[in-house]
Formats: sequence, structure tokens, C-alpha cells
Amino acid sequence: MEIRLTALLVAALLATPPAQAQDARMLPMAAPPEPGAIALHTGGVQGSAAPEAWFRQYGVAMTRNVSTATLTPFLPDPARASGAAVIVAPGGGFLMLSMENEGWRVARALADHGIAAFVLKYRLKPTPAGMPQFEQAVTAMFASAGRSDTRLRPDQAAAGLADPIADARAAFALVRGHAREWHIDPARVGMMGFSAGAMTTMAVAVTAPELRPAFIAPIYGSMEAVTVRPDAPPLFAVLAADDPLFARKGLGLIDSWQQAGRPVEFHLYGEGGHGFGLGKTGTTSLGWFDAFLRWLEMSGISTEPRPQSTLTAGQR
Repeated sequence: MEIRLTALLVAALLATPPAQAQDARMLPMAAPPEPGAIALHTGGVQGSAAPEAWFRQYGVAMTRNVSTATLTPFLPDPARASGAAVIVAPGGGFLMLSMENEGWRVARALADHGIAAFVLKYRLKPTPAGMPQFEQAVTAMFASAGRSDTRLRPDQAAAGLADPIADARAAFALVRGHAREWHIDPARVGMMGFSAGAMTTMAVAVTAPELRPAFIAPIYGSMEAVTVRPDAPPLFAVLAADDPLFARKGLGLIDSWQQAGRPVEFHLYGEGGHGFGLGKTGTTSLGWFDAFLRWLEMSGISTEPRPQSTLTAGQR
């Protein structure tokens, strides 16, 4: 029982529990429809034996044992399309993907603001078919997560992320290959990732600079320092001060971008924990998505008209 409870706790840290949901159990579910999902044809996963399986926790859908990568488009009304696009990588510790909370919901929100979004279901590490065994695997994998002495730089992690990086490469190629059809400017395609998806986003930026993402947005990911290229993309990063995995370990990532003279914006919220998706109710972390939209506009990446502030000059 202790192992099971620990696994549930770790899974909760990695996959966002919405505040209004209470059920921490991992409940198997039928695979949901994924309309429009496009296979990326990047191959399978070495050592994979169990089939892809879906489960629900905290009221949101998650998947594991992903061995076939896909990309699902969420396109805005063409009349509102800004020309910007974002590849969205959900998190889940490379053992699972929080598809609903850190994928579909985020993509719909982006499309609602004129930004084409593409949810990347990238390949994962194999896990046992049985749910109890899966929970034990989660426990073993993250037994030391959050300790102050556990550090992993994205450039070091990249060596073990060949599959997700290859999937991201294919995603960029697919999006740019359909740019005209999807009303996208190929030069304004960026990548956003949550937790493990943030690590994937950073690994892509570090190891595949030829992709030239218009921007990268690691959301509650590792803040470890990296080597920054002179042409590194603009960076938008978000973290909660009470994040149990990545807070209180310094802000080397932000320092790296500043020292390299590259554009960077960073939001540290007082509360929110880990895995808050679009924001945790009752905290200022709810503001990060609007800040991201305004940052895209300021950076000239997204040009959708937005309401002007009602503040007078004297109030600003």
C-alpha cells in the first residue's frame, strides 16, 4: 500500500491535478478519440512490449506506452489566424503524457487566440502493462525527484531523449510542410513544453538548432544552466516558487540566456506547485497564459488584435 500511495503522489506531481478534481487514483479508460491526429512515422520504441494504454487521474486523460508518435492540429478560424504556430509537448516524466491538461486544453486556448497549435504525442519509455506495476515503475523512477542535489541539465539529458527529439523534428517538418494549408508562417513556429515536455523543448533547442524555432517556452521545467548559442531563440519560461521538483535550485537557465544576450522573459509565481497546466485556481499562476500571449505580440510573433488596457497613463 505504501508503494501505491507513493506512486500516486509522484504521478500527481508530474501530471497536474486540476484544483476542482479530487480523485488521485489512476483509473484505466478506453482510448479517447483523437480526431485529426497525424502519424509522424518516426518508428517504434526499443524494448516496448505493452500496448499504448490510457488512464484517468484527477479527472483528466493521460496515456502511457506511446510507441507511435502523432501530431494533432488545433487550428484557429482562418479569419483570426495570426500566422504563428506552437508545437505543444505535454509532460509526464517520459513515462506518461498528460494529454488533456497539458496538451489539448492548452492547444484549444491557443487556437482561440488565433495561434495554430499542435499537440505532440511523443514516444515514451516502456512501462509494465499492469497498473500496479506501472505505479511501482513511477515510484522507482522518481524516488529522488525534488531533492536539492538532483540536477539534470537539458544538454546532458538530451543524450537519453533521442526518440522525443526525433518526434519533435518530424513535427516541425510536418507543420512547416503544411504552412500554406494551415495559414502558418514557417518562420513563426515555436515550441512549448510542460515538465518533461519542457525538457524535450530545451533538448530540441540545444541539439537541433537547425530547426530554428521562432521561440521556446519551457513551462515548469528544469532551470539548470545550459550553453546558449548566439542565435538561440527567444525564451519564455514559467515556474512556481513552491514547485516540488524544480524550485529552489537556482535559475541558471534564465541566467544563461541573459548572459548570452538573447531575449528572455521569466515568470516566477508564488504558488502553483507543479503541473498546473493553464494555471492553478486561487493562485496568480492563472496569469501565465495571458502573459505568454502578450509576450508573443511584443516579440512580433503573434499579431492578433487584443483589447487595450483601460488604465490611464497616470495609473500605469
